[in-house]
Amino acid sequence: MRHPERWTPSKFVTRRGRWRASKDSRELGVGSRLIADAVVQRYDSYLPRFARGRLIDLGCGKVPLYGAYRSLVSEVTCVDWAQSPHPSIHLDHELDLSQALPFADAAFDTIILSDVLEHVPSPQNLWNDMARLLAPGGHVLLNVPFLYGIHEAPHDYGRYTEFALRRFARDAGLEVPLLVSVGGSVHVLADMLSKHLDHLPLLGRPLAIALQALVALTDRWAWGQRLAEFSGAHYPLGYFVVARRPLAPGGAGPG
Repeated sequence: MRHPERWTPSKFVTRRGRWRASKDSRELGVGSRLIADAVVQRYDSYLPRFARGRLIDLGCGKVPLYGAYRSLVSEVTCVDWAQSPHPSIHLDHELDLSQALPFADAAFDTIILSDVLEHVPSPQNLWNDMARLLAPGGHVLLNVPFLYGIHEAPHDYGRYTEFALRRFARDAGLEVPLLVSVGGSVHVLADMLSKHLDHLPLLGRPLAIALQALVALTDRWAWGQRLAEFSGAHYPLGYFVVARRPLAPGGAGPG
C-alpha cells in the first residue's frame, strides 16, 4: 500500500472502539449510511478471525477498511480500476478486475472484495482468479448488495443470491465457512425510503437520518436482531461472505 502514513478514515470511522459508517456526507451519502453501517459491523466482527498475512484489497477505492485490518496483516496491496469514482493515493496497481490479475499463484493469504462483485461483468472469472491468488488456507472476505438500487452506472451488472455466491465459490474450488445476510426487510424498506427522502428539500434529509437511526436502534434489541435474521433469509439488503481455499487433502483451514 502506498503512503500508509497519509491514510485517513473515509466512509468508515471508529466510534466507541468499533467501526461504523461515517456521518460525513462528503464521504458517504445519507441514504447509504444504513447499509454501510451493517456492512462494516460484519467486517469488524470477522476480520480478526480470518484476516492474516499478505492481504490484497481489490476495488479498494480510498481503502476504507484499512484501519480495521492493518494490525492483523503483514502486507497490504491495493488494487482498483480506472473507472473508480474514488481515486486514491494508496493505489499500488490500476487493473481491470474482469481480466486475469498479474500476480503469482498463492501470492496472498487474505483478499478483500467490498462492494465490488456487482461491478464485475464476468464474476466467475474473478472468483477463479481469487482462488488462484489465495495461499492454501487463505480467505476471501466480501460483501455485496442484494435488494439495493443501481449505483455507479453503467458499471452495475448484477445482484446475487446466497445460492449464486455459494456456487461461484464452489466452482472456483473454494469452501464457504460463513455466509450471512446483511439486514432484512425492515432495512430494505428503510434504505429505499431514506434514499428517496434525501432528495426532498428542507425536511427530506432530517427525515432520512431519523428513519435510519430508528432502524439502527432496533438492531440493538434482541427482537430486532431476530427479525432481521428471519426476514433476511428472504429479503436481504445484502450478503457478507467468507470463502476459503482448502489446505492440501487431509488438512483443515483455520477458522
